[in-house]
Amino acid sequence: MTIRLPVVDSTATQVAPALSDKQSCRGRYAFISLGCPKNTVDSEQMLGLLHRDGYQLVQEPTDSDFVVINTCGFIDRARQESMETIDQMLALKRQGIIKGVIVAGCLAERERESLLQIRPEIDSLVGVFSRDDITQMADRLIDGLEEQRTLFRPAPIRALDDTQRLRITPPHFAYLKISEGCDRLCTFCAIPKMRGKHASKPVEAILAEARQLAESGARELIIVAQDTTYYGRDIYGESRLADLLLQLDQIPGIQWIRLMYFYPMYIDDYLLNTIADSPKILPYIDMPLQHISGDMLRRMSRRVTPESTRQLISKMRERIDDLVLRTTFITGFPGETDQHVDELAQFIEEFQFERLGIFTYSLEPDTPAAKLPNHLTDEVKLQRQERLMEIQQRIAFQWAKKQVGKAIEVIVDKALDQSKNVWLARGSADAPDVDAVVYLTGSPRTPLKTGDIVPAEVVGSRQYDLVAAAIGAPR
Repeated sequence: MTIRLPVVDSTATQVAPALSDKQSCRGRYAFISLGCPKNTVDSEQMLGLLHRDGYQLVQEPTDSDFVVINTCGFIDRARQESMETIDQMLALKRQGIIKGVIVAGCLAERERESLLQIRPEIDSLVGVFSRDDITQMADRLIDGLEEQRTLFRPAPIRALDDTQRLRITPPHFAYLKISEGCDRLCTFCAIPKMRGKHASKPVEAILAEARQLAESGARELIIVAQDTTYYGRDIYGESRLADLLLQLDQIPGIQWIRLMYFYPMYIDDYLLNTIADSPKILPYIDMPLQHISGDMLRRMSRRVTPESTRQLISKMRERIDDLVLRTTFITGFPGETDQHVDELAQFIEEFQFERLGIFTYSLEPDTPAAKLPNHLTDEVKLQRQERLMEIQQRIAFQWAKKQVGKAIEVIVDKALDQSKNVWLARGSADAPDVDAVVYLTGSPRTPLKTGDIVPAEVVGSRQYDLVAAAIGAPR
């Protein structure tokens, strides 16, 4: 997810509560958050800390003293977007409109001082694990101190606390980060270099944060991590995701629990039964598979086989009613042949994923895959991506048509035309920002509002999206 300027839309939590009379304004700042939901949680934590220490968040950079950019450094496109955003803000600094630019997050962590060499006008760099010191760097900028421009801390052995967040998602849903980092050594991925080794957040801390989110209005919790199914193995000696979910299921106010970033290991019958039997856990699992060819899985160091993957998906579909599976694949990985792509195309046809994305391989200079032979051209990568997405588009459109006539439950995100009672909503099949939407018409006798969860009948489809009418009172 990328949050561009302004930092929030009209449906989101207020940008910041007004500073109290006892708080003097240390300075005005704008904030740009780039990248994934895990980065969003980091952004919200930094926003909360800055507000606590007397900094006033504003919508537009041109109204600010300085700008904080929480960057993404995952793949080439993300790094390019981060650099373009940095350049836009540095241009405002050169014009004298703002005083400074603080660059935080994954790109800062990955590039470190080399980023200052190519963009010397950046005032401060704040690494991923220094995010809680953001006010220290803001103070130095405001006070004109230049002796420390970088702040990088080592990865902690426990995931950082996220309870100081100032949320920038709409009030009715929130991301809940249960762990940080990753112990996987996939050859294409630089996340362990940026985010460190896997570090779980203790169960008690997660439950306390979830209660806090519920009290602030969250009805949908979206569980995120670099590797969700690995949760707990570092501090409890075994995967504890199922136990955690059982306790989250008991928190008053939370109605939906959505699961993201499953790695296809440590998914056992206990976890599947927990998901299937819970009244609040949605029948939705995001499980990036990356490929199905045995050759490619070995070269990617995924530690799963085509056979185990097929068996797992079949078991998941058998155990969880109406399961929606979201996955992603990489095409154009070094050494991939037309035969490997044929295997992947057949696999997509066979398993009919409801939600699927295809990424072209991004060469990451500091990863093992960069040293592999037989890299492919961008033209070949794009051709293969287009071929696979054409298959998936047909599958997704057909799935959407099959939903017509069904009764589903949806959560209302925002009004499209409140006077006509038309709303933008999501069903259990739809994670915010990455999946489809439901265009919802409310009943005149039951007016709707943002955050309502309401039964609806699907009356039509628009390619990936559904059209529905409310058929009951919201809860």
